Amino acid sequence: MSKHNAWKGTVAVLAATAAMFGVTGTANAADGKSVDQLAAHGGAQRIAAIGSERAKNVILFIGDGMGDSEITVARDYLHGFDGSFDGLDRIGQPGKLGDAAAGTGQYTTYSLGGSSDDSAMAKGRDGKLTGSTKAGVMTPVTDSSASGSGWATGTKTYNNAVDVDVHGNPQLNLIELAKAKGLATGNVTTAEIQDATPAVLESHSTERACYGPQGKWDGATDTNGDGKVDASDGDAAKNCLASQLKVNGGIGSISEQLLDTRADVTIGGGAKYFNQIDPTYGDGTKTLWQQAADRGFQTVDKDVDQFAGLAYQQDKPVLALMADGNMPTQFNPTPALTQEATEQRGPVSCTTNDKWLGTKNANGNSASLADMTDKAIDLLQANPKSRNGFFLQVEGASIDKQDHAANACGQIGETDDLDKAISAALKKVDLKDTLIIVTADHAHTSQIVNEPPAYALSTILVNKLGERMVVSYGTAPSADPDAADPTKGYGQGGMEHTGTQLRIAASGPGAQRVNGLTDQTDNFYTIAYALGLAADTDSQQRLSDGAKVEVAGKDGATVANATGFDGDAVLSYELKDDADGTVVASSDTSTPVSGVRVATAATTAIPLQQLTPGANYTLTVTGRQSGKQVTVPFTAAAQTSAGQSGQGDGVIASGTVNKPAAPGALGKTGATVALVVLAAAALAAAGIALRRQLAARR
Repeated sequence: MSKHNAWKGTVAVLAATAAMFGVTGTANAADGKSVDQLAAHGGAQRIAAIGSERAKNVILFIGDGMGDSEITVARDYLHGFDGSFDGLDRIGQPGKLGDAAAGTGQYTTYSLGGSSDDSAMAKGRDGKLTGSTKAGVMTPVTDSSASGSGWATGTKTYNNAVDVDVHGNPQLNLIELAKAKGLATGNVTTAEIQDATPAVLESHSTERACYGPQGKWDGATDTNGDGKVDASDGDAAKNCLASQLKVNGGIGSISEQLLDTRADVTIGGGAKYFNQIDPTYGDGTKTLWQQAADRGFQTVDKDVDQFAGLAYQQDKPVLALMADGNMPTQFNPTPALTQEATEQRGPVSCTTNDKWLGTKNANGNSASLADMTDKAIDLLQANPKSRNGFFLQVEGASIDKQDHAANACGQIGETDDLDKAISAALKKVDLKDTLIIVTADHAHTSQIVNEPPAYALSTILVNKLGERMVVSYGTAPSADPDAADPTKGYGQGGMEHTGTQLRIAASGPGAQRVNGLTDQTDNFYTIAYALGLAADTDSQQRLSDGAKVEVAGKDGATVANATGFDGDAVLSYELKDDADGTVVASSDTSTPVSGVRVATAATTAIPLQQLTPGANYTLTVTGRQSGKQVTVPFTAAAQTSAGQSGQGDGVIASGTVNKPAAPGALGKTGATVALVVLAAAALAAAGIALRRQLAARR
């Protein structure tokens, strides 16, 4: 046998040994995996074996809909064909930011289901038709909720899902995991804060439109015509799964969960949805704004001067919503037209929108995305928790929204806003300890072409250097007759996303993990590894090992206070009497979004009702994600003649998480030892065989 063949045999043994250890590489990417495998937490990673350098802080910049073409359109218009962005083009570029590490790559964005509409029909990987896209099929074009869920949780899911898997099970996200580690956390967007990209950091929802307890209602309109504006208005049934609503025992809408998540800084739009009423809070008449104030938030409702004056206050997280809906864009619209109409209109230039909040007011204050990023970093750095580090997501949201509308100037201005926000962050942080990542959630429709096309809509632009460029849009599924009218232009907003891979760039510790081709879910692991968060399922479940439940009297009522369930997003509970009969239980445990939303790294209160004074009960609280369980036997407090708790306020009984069974003799540790022994034996055998073969040749 030749030396070459001997080495081949040795390599084969080493490869088999590596396989025993589960060592993965690019060959273990998504090729050939089933939908079930891809749908598992971490199942879609392309670089699962690659570790990361640690960073104290991470800032993730998302340009919604910002594909390579959108970046190029904005650069060409704003800085010339050979120009460059100050922020966008420096991140990930070796040598541009001193000696900081840098990385640039592309990532895949496919989702696992076209929508949550169970009537939709699509083909799975086996070619068979399935009637439930929610259950998971390969879908090449993602929406913002599925893509955001991918980098927020590491789990691939279906379009329309917010941090739930294809079966509706909530998945822990980056802010929850960062809070569990004691980091400061922030979430900034130019969209409604309930919109998909910001929502994936502060909520879990089977439907991305589940904005509030009354759905997507403005909190001011009498929709049912009864002459009152109250919790009977709106129509949550059109926007939320019934079992998710708090009135039905669910974890609540996106806005309600935002208050439970309690990020240190939340800045964006969507103020009108906080005019909705949570009928399960207090006397059932308070708005979400009032609830936020009751719960200690610093609130700002569309006031630029108040926003500018925000400063860190202990235990008072910031909720600053600067617009009723999405924030106004920087540039006025330039709707795309048919070939004939756009040639008739001729070249146009972009003009500033007088409603844009980036223009300084009479007091010299403004609220551009750069201003909001600057303020968020100031607030986070002033927070004592930032000694442990911070995680911040910043979204330039309306690149996508203006792309949908075929509005070239609109998307250019929003890309510029994001670029300036990146530059603002670079002035505030040190890349020696801060990882900055810049990417997008999905690609979009705009293309740079030479002439107005016959089969798409377009706009001819001329930039400040006098350079002419044509931007075309051609992904709308239906025609708009107004596109032939230069006085109106395309206005349907129906241009669709595209499924191409996306640019991802990073600078700072761990940046090189983005190099080459990765998947959107890899971004979760890049961030989690950099910050030292619990990334894999086992580590996340262990976060609830220290869970505790105290049954206590409070203001004449009895409440269970659950703490330490940091490996869970949802709790279920059951209260039994001494005859083992169920008195009260959280709603249907077969529905993943039914139960009590966990207040991560804080106390989750569960009111206990229908108690008989002096009777004995057993309360069992279970973490829905970790499976960890706490059981508390207690005796209900006696009542005074005034109906108040005879024992007064205070702890009645408590319990800690039930200890898991000891691992078997060949549990995970035993299996690892066995693999080490087998690996050593295999390597020894390979060495002996090689020496014999080489000796035979002599």
